[in-house]
Amino acid sequence: MERLTVELPGRMYEIHIGSGLLARCGPLIRAVTAAERLAVVTDSNIAPLYLAQVEESLRAAGFSACSVVFPAGEQSKNIHTLNLLYERFAEEGLTRGDGVVALGGGVTGDLAGFAAATMFRGIDLIQLPTTLLAQVDSSVGGKTAIDLPQGKNLVGAFYQPKLVLADTDALKTLNRRVLCDGMAEVIKYGMIADTALFALLEGTGGPAGLEGRIEQIIAACCAIKCAVVTEDERDTGRRAILNFGHTLGHAYELAYHYETYTHGEGVAAGMVKMLELEQKKGRDTAALGERLRALLRAFSLPEAIPCAMEAYRAAIGLDKKAKGGRISVIEVERLGEAEIVPMDKEALFALLEE
Repeated sequence: MERLTVELPGRMYEIHIGSGLLARCGPLIRAVTAAERLAVVTDSNIAPLYLAQVEESLRAAGFSACSVVFPAGEQSKNIHTLNLLYERFAEEGLTRGDGVVALGGGVTGDLAGFAAATMFRGIDLIQLPTTLLAQVDSSVGGKTAIDLPQGKNLVGAFYQPKLVLADTDALKTLNRRVLCDGMAEVIKYGMIADTALFALLEGTGGPAGLEGRIEQIIAACCAIKCAVVTEDERDTGRRAILNFGHTLGHAYELAYHYETYTHGEGVAAGMVKMLELEQKKGRDTAALGERLRALLRAFSLPEAIPCAMEAYRAAIGLDKKAKGGRISVIEVERLGEAEIVPMDKEALFALLEE
């Protein structure tokens, strides 16, 4: 098992990565919280797979446990589901001394995390991520949010969990597309900060080659995120590098109403497009772009997604790295070295229109 620590001013929490963590989550959670009652938030896909064993472990550790199950999918990450959680927490008698357990993928972690951050102005949060994307990225770092009709993650809070338990056994139940969706974020980490990780991924040849390496890969990604979050918890500086491929990726998700392409697929195409834009600006990214495209193909991820300028403008207009008429874009000219590059939005639109 791998274990990492996120060190923040005045507080810290651990990330555990390994097999069998869901079945023994109770005593691990008991070690980090004084809560008596825990509300397990999960979706309709995950509940039949893991909810019973998580509740059993929590009760064996002395917790009183209840659960809230919502319909699976990005479409549930909204104010209506959030309000459902608040009402259920109140009905179940949660108090400020109790906590929330987020059991599932990125949608669950974001939604339950925001509910925990705002219920009673903040109650304990435990993350139990069950998808690769959530294990390597969204469960770590404290970003919680819900979507608005105008875009993703527009209402949220920075709220760190007390513990993250990434059970690698849960990845065995993922279908190929969901697994590869998470691999887009893994590839991103190699692109922005870890040449050895990128080379390791190239050596896998695709999903079949992940066997026996997945703990190492998850730990490498989490180590990068821990370092960046420790330096910039509130996303005012270097943490922006974690959004490589996301500015354009969010446009692809928006253009297809969050139905056709997954988040990871959008990020994959967004990374390729950003390297192409860098080339237009005179940067030498051709060879790196070919390596990236080959790796994306190995994991059945798109190299390009058709997108109208209206969707680019809409997504970039709502991008959290934008201020007025300027936006900070994340560029990678050399593998493992990400840069934050401020530019005019109109200059970015002009590059996209070429």
